[in-house]
Amino acid sequence: MIEKILVADDDPLMLRFSLETLVRQGKEVVTAKNGAEAIQRLQEEPFDLVICDVKMPHKSGFDVLHAARTLYPSCLVILMTAQGSIESAVEAMRLCAFNYLVKPFSPEALETCLEKAEEHIRLLKENRFLKDEKNGKLIAESPGMQRILQDIEKVAKSQASVFITGESGTGKEVIAGAIHHLSTRSSAPFIKVNCAAIPDALVEAEFFGHERGAFTGAHMRKTGRFELADKGTLLLDEVTEIPLSLQPKLLRAIQEQEFERIGGVRPIKVNIRFLAASNRSMQEAIEMKAIREDLYYRLNVIPIHIPPLRERPEDIMPLAHYFLEKTCVENHKPLKRFGEKAIQKLLSYNWPGNVRELANIIERTIVLDFGPEIDAEHLYLDSLVLEKKSPSSASLPLGLPLHEVEKRLILETLEVHHHNRTKTASVLGISVRTLRNKLHKYGVFTKP
Repeated sequence: MIEKILVADDDPLMLRFSLETLVRQGKEVVTAKNGAEAIQRLQEEPFDLVICDVKMPHKSGFDVLHAARTLYPSCLVILMTAQGSIESAVEAMRLCAFNYLVKPFSPEALETCLEKAEEHIRLLKENRFLKDEKNGKLIAESPGMQRILQDIEKVAKSQASVFITGESGTGKEVIAGAIHHLSTRSSAPFIKVNCAAIPDALVEAEFFGHERGAFTGAHMRKTGRFELADKGTLLLDEVTEIPLSLQPKLLRAIQEQEFERIGGVRPIKVNIRFLAASNRSMQEAIEMKAIREDLYYRLNVIPIHIPPLRERPEDIMPLAHYFLEKTCVENHKPLKRFGEKAIQKLLSYNWPGNVRELANIIERTIVLDFGPEIDAEHLYLDSLVLEKKSPSSASLPLGLPLHEVEKRLILETLEVHHHNRTKTASVLGISVRTLRNKLHKYGVFTKP
């Protein structure tokens, strides 16, 4: 979004014309009467866009272009020329001007040029956010997260397996992505498997693939995630949801870096770096036999625990500003800002859904579009819902069978958390698979 523009021209009428046209577009405009004054303005403060005449006394438009690009590499420059010669246009483009205007030009021509500049900036920001996500960009100001970032840089260069733990929504997948993209395997595939989202009967086929005709419905050969991740990294997210009966085969495949497709007879060798993640207590998961102890210790060579957002308040506003800019760019909205009361509300909230909840709240606010400034009442926080309706405070009539009490508690918790299975399971202290099985038993079918 272009907000502040510097216009430089030694022609007072053209300077006034440009100023009035840009102000009508809601822009903040600073003017300069010659090239030297324009360069001085640039040295005093930054601008998003510079529009200047090529021929001016003391310093030319090309001098202003060079100063602007040197001081602020992201600043765009549009040059104005009365000659309209091909030579001037070529020279302007050679010196990295964004565009040029031939005098005299209409208000519509200037507005069109401004629109193109804003679209260019929007695309640059969108590409930057896509690159940040691809490279697993991490935003961390808190001491705890800073230490984790330092550890990640060391860990990434090794081939050791990493086990990432933390509450749902803390950013375990982002941490895994950062480890991969900082590693020597960054140019190879990064394959992610959400083990909780795969039905038990299909887990083995998803991991190892199958040959054609291996079982009913196997009409063609399927390549499994292990094969796809060869020479790269494989993330086993929600690893405690893998069926216990399959875990010995998984352990062997990890140790030997070798497996067979279902229905196959030829061993397939791979070279994979393994990452695992879970939002459960591992001690509890081992005791409840959700994960084999030997598999856990094979994956847990290097443990990384991500603290919940409520324990690192220094990260709240940097993350909020990141999501704010990202969401505005993705939704083609002008960049907004947080009001003081909105900032206080964000900092005082407990964030049970962690970073994922923060991202969702910012996105909801931008989509509803309350205006250029986000105020406290624009932020819809789940605590307001939880205060009105909390399953822990629900009154149940005496004499209900235990299974009915369990059913009501699960359904009310699910409703409070907007049918988010992961968050509901975390609150109830059960696995996502257990929750899914109970919902199936009750005849309730919801989206994962």
